[in-house]
Amino acid sequence: MQFDLTDLRLFVATADEGNMTRAAGRQHLSLAAASARIKALETQSGLSLLYREARGVRLTPPGEAFLYHARGVLRQADQLRTDLQEYGGGLRGHLRVFANTTAVTDFLPEILPGFLAENARINIDLQEKPNPEIARGVLDGRADIGIVAGKVDTLGLESIHFSTDRLVLATAKNHRFARRKKITFAETLDEDAVGMQPGSTLQTFLGQVTDALGKPLKLRIQLSSFDAMCRMIGAGVGVGIVPESAARRNQAAMGISLIELTDAWSVRERYILVRNRAALPRYAESLIETLCAHYR
Repeated sequence: MQFDLTDLRLFVATADEGNMTRAAGRQHLSLAAASARIKALETQSGLSLLYREARGVRLTPPGEAFLYHARGVLRQADQLRTDLQEYGGGLRGHLRVFANTTAVTDFLPEILPGFLAENARINIDLQEKPNPEIARGVLDGRADIGIVAGKVDTLGLESIHFSTDRLVLATAKNHRFARRKKITFAETLDEDAVGMQPGSTLQTFLGQVTDALGKPLKLRIQLSSFDAMCRMIGAGVGVGIVPESAARRNQAAMGISLIELTDAWSVRERYILVRNRAALPRYAESLIETLCAHYR
């Protein structure tokens, strides 16, 4: 088959968008030019790569295989360009990291400044994603490293355990639960609640738990950080489920009490996900080592 990187980027964009017009726009091509390029790929392979439907396009089984390899080729091309920049005095590396809410808002802001200070020629693209999308992103090459917690389908990726955290119930000091040592999550559902923003990993997970229990959270406010949650909880707005690490950091300053959750899911093992650790560039391995050393 004869194709160039533009063809591969166009095909990946088409798969992502499910729409040829939007994919053409992303690649700054006319619709006619984009259609001709995709048709040429199909003609050369002798296979139909897309189902054309009234509301867009979707991949055929050969198209799924082509997408997998296209992402791999583009990833290698990006790595080649990044590595060569070192010789031109530019960046030595660029790391794409998909991580869950706790990682993005709680412990990575503590760990990454030191890493970036020691690695002045490395850039990090950090994106918050739901746990299932983190694994998919690493698998298909959109991310070099994924950081997840709890029970996650790792899709056959290499998993590196680096720490264990626990979710706890946080309440104001004068709340009726404040003197409790342990509590079940179900017992808290009659209380006004403080939560994370919609779409965050933790809030999505708690939504799944409450769906199974058949009783929703009585959310009064949703916020973008655990520190902000703890401030609201300490002020008596409601109770909240937060990682123990974030809760203890804010316990004295915000005037909150912490109660252990007896639910098995409250204990969350944290993992780093990679496609192939042995094939990672040295700076990616250095970030993994930094994360593991921080909790060792």
